[in-house]
This record gives sequence, C-alpha cells and structure tokens, in this order.
Amino acid sequence: MPGKDAIELEGTVVEIVSDKLFRVELANGHRLLARLSGALRLNFIRLLPGDKVSVELSAYDLSKGCITRSGQLGDNHESTRVS
Repeated sequence: MPGKDAIELEGTVVEIVSDKLFRVELANGHRLLARLSGALRLNFIRLLPGDKVSVELSAYDLSKGCITRSGQLGDNHESTRVS
C-alpha cells in the first residue's frame, strides 16, 4: 500500500477492532481503519486507545492505513514507546 503516493499523518487510536486492526482518528476528525506495520508486529508493540500514532495512507484510498510509528510523536517524527 505505501509507496511514492503515500500520505503520512498523525492520529489517535480510538478503538481496538481486532489484534492487528485499529480505528484511528486524525486531527481533522476523519476516522479510518489502520493495521500495524510489520516492524511494530515483530517488536510486539501493543497499542491502547488514546495512543498517538503515525499513519501512512494511500492517496487513492483514505479509509485504510498502516500504522508506522507509535508513542510520543514530535515535529521530527522521532518516536519512542513509553509504558
């Protein structure tokens, strides 16, 4: 899905739909379904409602995305997972 046409936005996890699928709300109020990226799955990163995440969206389908980063997101997109 992500590629040269990918859009990266920040959002908040609103609901856990399944083990790897989350409902994320963006700053503009748009809600979408997002899955965990492979790197987050391999490192057993757990997300809870209220967590800030970075989501990559396809320019062609804004209803689905991929969570690429989690934790505290800053202006430079450096993130760390805090417990």
